[in-house]
Amino acid sequence: MKITVDFEECLKDSPRFRAIIEEAESDVCELESKLDKLVKLCIGMIDAGKAYNTANRQFVSGIRELAQQSAKDDVIESSLNKFAENLQEMINYHTILFDQAQRSIKSQLQAFIREDLRKFKEAKKQFDKVSEEKEAALSKNAQAPRNKPHEVEEASATLNATRKCFRHIVLDYVLQINVLQSKRRSEILKSMLSFMYAHLTFFHQGYDLFSELQPLMKQLTGQLDQLVVDSAKERKDMEMKHSTIQQKDFSNDDTKLEYNVDAENGIVMEGYLFKRASNAFKTWNRRWFSIQNNQLVYQKKFKDNPTVVVEDLRLCTVKHCEDIERRFCFEVVSPTKSCMMQADSEKLRQAWIKAVQNSIATAFRDRAEDAEKMDGKSSTSPVSLDSAGEVKERSLKGESALQRVMVIGGNSVCCDCGQPEPCWASINLGITLCIQCSGIHRSLGVHFSKVRSLTLDTWEPELLKLMCELGNGVINQIYEARREELGARKPQPGDPRHEVEAYIKAKYVDRRFVRRRSEDEIRQKVLSLSQQHKRLSGCSEARSARAPSASASSDGPELHISEPQEEGCGRGVGVSSEPQEGVSCEPSPGLQLYWGSFCRSLPDMAEALAHGAGVNWTHADEQKRTPLIMAVHGGSLVTCEFLLQNSASVNQQDSLGRAPLHHATILGHTGQVCLFLKRGANQNAADVENQTPLSIAVEAANADIVTLLRLAKMNEEMRDSEGLYSQSGQYNSNSPTEMQYRKCMEEFINLQLRDS
Repeated sequence: MKITVDFEECLKDSPRFRAIIEEAESDVCELESKLDKLVKLCIGMIDAGKAYNTANRQFVSGIRELAQQSAKDDVIESSLNKFAENLQEMINYHTILFDQAQRSIKSQLQAFIREDLRKFKEAKKQFDKVSEEKEAALSKNAQAPRNKPHEVEEASATLNATRKCFRHIVLDYVLQINVLQSKRRSEILKSMLSFMYAHLTFFHQGYDLFSELQPLMKQLTGQLDQLVVDSAKERKDMEMKHSTIQQKDFSNDDTKLEYNVDAENGIVMEGYLFKRASNAFKTWNRRWFSIQNNQLVYQKKFKDNPTVVVEDLRLCTVKHCEDIERRFCFEVVSPTKSCMMQADSEKLRQAWIKAVQNSIATAFRDRAEDAEKMDGKSSTSPVSLDSAGEVKERSLKGESALQRVMVIGGNSVCCDCGQPEPCWASINLGITLCIQCSGIHRSLGVHFSKVRSLTLDTWEPELLKLMCELGNGVINQIYEARREELGARKPQPGDPRHEVEAYIKAKYVDRRFVRRRSEDEIRQKVLSLSQQHKRLSGCSEARSARAPSASASSDGPELHISEPQEEGCGRGVGVSSEPQEGVSCEPSPGLQLYWGSFCRSLPDMAEALAHGAGVNWTHADEQKRTPLIMAVHGGSLVTCEFLLQNSASVNQQDSLGRAPLHHATILGHTGQVCLFLKRGANQNAADVENQTPLSIAVEAANADIVTLLRLAKMNEEMRDSEGLYSQSGQYNSNSPTEMQYRKCMEEFINLQLRDS
């Protein structure tokens, strides 16, 4: 300890000692002033920090409200919720920092001021008092007369007692000064060091937090760049449309109404009309009328429930009204009531009257057709054939997709947390998810899970079949095989998000609960699948033997074009020879995926992927074919879709230079050709015999695939040329190029739907 005031010097009570004491006292007073100021500033900083945190919490709450408002946009909702979660964590770190400032600076320094400085002030008071008493005793001793011994003795005794007391107090005072000077150093440095460590922890936590958020931010940055490009393109399109509309003739600005009996939404005609009220005042109100489901209804606002004017149009008539003051009026009369309405022009009145009359006639005709069908006297009409495709397409969307997927085992609850009635799905895993788990799956990245809504998105037939092939029960048997053995708790509905997120990452990213198979078990599984391969090959070869040979390679098995077969046995397996005798391949998850793809066994394929199989694994003994190529030979469109959803390469070639598109063309699988073209297959790639898919299809005389490949080629060439705009930059929807493009796409879609 460094001595500020010397103990020996204090006993002398010299002027030097008094000067040192005065300097020490002045320093302590200044120290007290500075500490008081620092504590007040710290209190102000803490109060400002609390206000800052309060404002930050309100800001984060605003972000969450914006995310809820953007629930229809999954990207915005999930991103904003993730940002709000991280900002909330930063607010918590700020709160911890301010709490540490209060403990280390405010509380600690205030305790130093209250205790140590108070002791110093009390010691100073005693020192000042005894100093005065010593001075008085010295004066009294000096004034004692020589001829009065008793006064001299009394003064001497008082002086000795006072000096003794002064000696003890001045030593205590000097000790207090020295201790205070030493303690101030430790207390100040201790409090400030603690505060600086709090800052260090705060910035470390913030760095770690945003390091985890950085991949998402980079991903969103890339998406934003594309959004800017798309927005500029959309703006250009809208400006062109705006310019085109401005050039139209609006001299006759009547609302255009069209009667469409085949409208998808069931509304054959709609528009504004004035309606006369049935009250005593006979007021006229403008309402939005529509004819739908053989009824005449109207509503004031879009969200209002429609008010039915006529229950059944077959029971009513419509007529002109010329006997009232208003123009363009007509009346719809039913057995129970009549409704007076007014159009905006004579043209619109005639259109509405004709629409009501046509609806009445259609209602009678539909009723008669229904009666004939019930009696078994009528056959399917061309109209019903035309609409069948639309009904089938609509059945694969919205609630129909949800209903079809829900009947699969385990799909009625969320695969990961058990939440009832899940409305989301992971299409590459084949499972259903609740909205919270779907957000967590989306944060894993598309290489782990691809999320789609069961109610909001459009579902292609092959994707819907894929979901029906797998399901929560199948996937959980794979990914949760060892969960109970390891004692892991499965999340329940309402559990905190971070617990559910940790479980999902352990389940799908780390694959912690997947049961690891031994080599013997893998060998047994591969043997079982390969035996199925032999049986299916025999079935397909028997059917393909009747078909002419398309091409043969001297380096590999002979390939045949076969007639279309049912998907249960494939469209003719392209391999007519057995695997080479004596050639073995070590059992592995990749080999299981390879044979499972041919056997159309999606559960075995999903199990192989869960055990780490590479989706683009190649069989060295089978011309380096991939699971996707084997899925083509298996004849299943769903199997191909499953592999593509799990990032299989559509252009990976075998040792003969043939990609999956080559094999699908050789086998005549039109649906698979459509699927590969849609996924960006290179139709210009040539094999070792310099044959492209188009030349193979031409040689095999497969008109469907030839047409499909030529249309896709034409589509690609048009998109690489000038585009859909004229040289002046105006959009030309009637140009030969645009009409040709539309025809191309119509043929493309028709072929795809037919072969799916």
